Amino acid sequence: MLKRWLNHATEPHILFPAIAALGLAAIWGATLNLIRVERSAAERAAVVSSREVAETYESQVLRSLREIDQTLKFVKYAYELKGRKAILQELRAKSLLPADVVFVISITDSKGNIVASTRSLGIKNIADQESFKLQSHIDDILVSRPRKNPGSEEWELQFSRRINNPSGKFAGVIMVTVDAAYFVSVYEPAKLGEHGLLGILGTDGVFRARRSGEIMSAGDIVDYSTAIPATDEKQSEGRLTTNSWDGVPRYTSALKLYDFPLAVIVGLSADEQLAASRKDMYVYLWRASAGSLLLILIVAVLGRMSQQLKLSRLRAAEEQIAHAERVEYLAYHDGLTMLPNRSLFSKLLDQSINQARRYNRRLAVLFIDLDRFKHINDTLGHEAGDQLLQEVSTRLKACLRDSDTVARLGGDEFIVLLPELSEEKYVATVAQQIISSIYMPFVLLGQQFRITASIGISIYPQDGLDEQTLTKNADIAMYKAKEEGKNNFQFYSEQLNSNSLERTILETGLRHALERGEFQLHYQAKRDIRSGHITGIEALLRWKHPNLGSITPMQFLPIAEATGLIVPIGKWVLKTACLQNVVWQNQGLPRMSIAVSLTTRQFFDEHLLADLTAILANTGMDAHLLELTINESLLMHDVAKTMKILAALKNKGIRIALDGFGVGYFSLSTLKQFPLDTIKIDRSFVRDASSVAEDKELTEAIIAMGRKLSLTVVAQGVETKEQADFLRQNACDELQGFYLNKPVPAEQMTELLRAQADIVSDTNPIS
Repeated sequence: MLKRWLNHATEPHILFPAIAALGLAAIWGATLNLIRVERSAAERAAVVSSREVAETYESQVLRSLREIDQTLKFVKYAYELKGRKAILQELRAKSLLPADVVFVISITDSKGNIVASTRSLGIKNIADQESFKLQSHIDDILVSRPRKNPGSEEWELQFSRRINNPSGKFAGVIMVTVDAAYFVSVYEPAKLGEHGLLGILGTDGVFRARRSGEIMSAGDIVDYSTAIPATDEKQSEGRLTTNSWDGVPRYTSALKLYDFPLAVIVGLSADEQLAASRKDMYVYLWRASAGSLLLILIVAVLGRMSQQLKLSRLRAAEEQIAHAERVEYLAYHDGLTMLPNRSLFSKLLDQSINQARRYNRRLAVLFIDLDRFKHINDTLGHEAGDQLLQEVSTRLKACLRDSDTVARLGGDEFIVLLPELSEEKYVATVAQQIISSIYMPFVLLGQQFRITASIGISIYPQDGLDEQTLTKNADIAMYKAKEEGKNNFQFYSEQLNSNSLERTILETGLRHALERGEFQLHYQAKRDIRSGHITGIEALLRWKHPNLGSITPMQFLPIAEATGLIVPIGKWVLKTACLQNVVWQNQGLPRMSIAVSLTTRQFFDEHLLADLTAILANTGMDAHLLELTINESLLMHDVAKTMKILAALKNKGIRIALDGFGVGYFSLSTLKQFPLDTIKIDRSFVRDASSVAEDKELTEAIIAMGRKLSLTVVAQGVETKEQADFLRQNACDELQGFYLNKPVPAEQMTELLRAQADIVSDTNPIS
């Protein structure tokens, strides 16, 4: 029977409503109890606050009353002792009376005539006042009922004591008149609120002063026995009463002033004191209502869910299948670009190799790496870098056929599979399309930026018969493209396999090349575009290996930079170039600036400034003739540190040139932040400026930008007359390249400089 009842009770249509009822009872029981507790706490706090304010007010009023009574006694004593009406003036002259700004002290004779006063009261006789009549019979201090000053219409209180003549008979009164508002001026809205109460009530039931908010009044009559408790125990207890004079419920505390016929009353508005608890009550009720509604909704949902349990289980199974499919998809696709990842690409490449082997076909693998992508991440942030990768993936897909595959291997590396390859020239066409597409401007964070790509290509079957070999060889070819200046593509060849051994040989040779004197400098002239005269010289490093012969800077400089050998080598280059420039000057040749390039490691070397200072001092070369050339990407490596180093170089008088300008992502607003003297247009723009519209427009824009910033604009890599003519038409300042002069040893450069000096001398003879 019990088991049957339990089974019946656990049925959803009974269990869930029962749970809801219990939950509602718990919610509302706790809420109502919390409201009751907080209201009780607020009421107790109001009672305590009322009592504390009343006690503070009592001490303030008593202090003022005792000061007034002390003044009355002092003046009474002085007057009875000397019997002169001028006693007030004498006492005030001796600063023995309080300031009459608040207290007015007066003396009357036995007939009520005011015979002396520290300030005019607006009346001359007080014989008709009840306090004066009472004073003739008693010697205690009397507090008059409030009256309005005839002149100011403000309520005043008079405190008086009897004066006796030498025979002890009534001779008048000493009187202190005070503005009634003085006794309630301590009203603080922050403590008492806008409807609080502060008052002084006489034992006759007349308010001497009363203030509530900004309203001050006096003279109102109340039932003293009701307002002031009869027992001492209840004097300081705050009681909730509704005040008869304005109908406001207040927590009221009253204290008798036993030395005076007065009592102080303090009241705190119940509405104001309980406002916070009332607000909390509404919040608790709202929360309880919301909780109740939520509980009902949950119970309803659970009931509904119990009815659709089978459907839910089916849906859960479907979701599990979909999740498995999603997991499988993510396992073979890149989460950022949604392209196939390395695992899927390997499978697809294996399948394509099997198909190519079966049908005697060829295929190509293109390994793509974005140049300077790290600078985008470092300067613009990873969010911009992710946006760039997504856009690159879109552009890559647009360059390919439906049968081709593009995948992301990770970071900024992509790989492309071209199956069913008919001829190799199609691979070159696709690679060039990819390079051109990626070179188009990207809009990141509202600004245009450019990047380039380096591509390595391997072909099946000549470059490999399996997936790993083809991918590895395409990667090797990609690094060859990097070494060739980036922004190009290279096909794999057997010769590339020897690169690792060659690098080891070069690195070993570099470590001894400086001490063996294997380095030498060649010099290339920069010429003024209008006159054709040499205006400056650039020092270029050359290495003649004892076994390998002449090695190009493109081969050994990256190794020197990676190993740190570039620092001592660069120091040697700076010293040698400066010495050579001084030699030319000593031979009477024109003073020329000499340019030396700095790599990133050189630029950020902590000894750079000290080394430059020593080199200039030892060689005797003018710092203004030294021009240091830095790469555009270097400026964005660490902007704060870069600015500090550039400022120090400029302070020494050294000129700064920006190399390869245009291939990065500098804007006019960014460029003008740096203290530059020269910008050098990258040779990739100059090469196609006379034939490719886009490069022509970019070159024109760079020249215009340089002129706007008052910078010297130098075009690098000028190799044809057409290029020179185009640059001349666009007012480029200087040209540099094989069309004008190839890099030559110091002796040949000396001959060029001497020949130019002779020509200038002939055209400008001394008269």
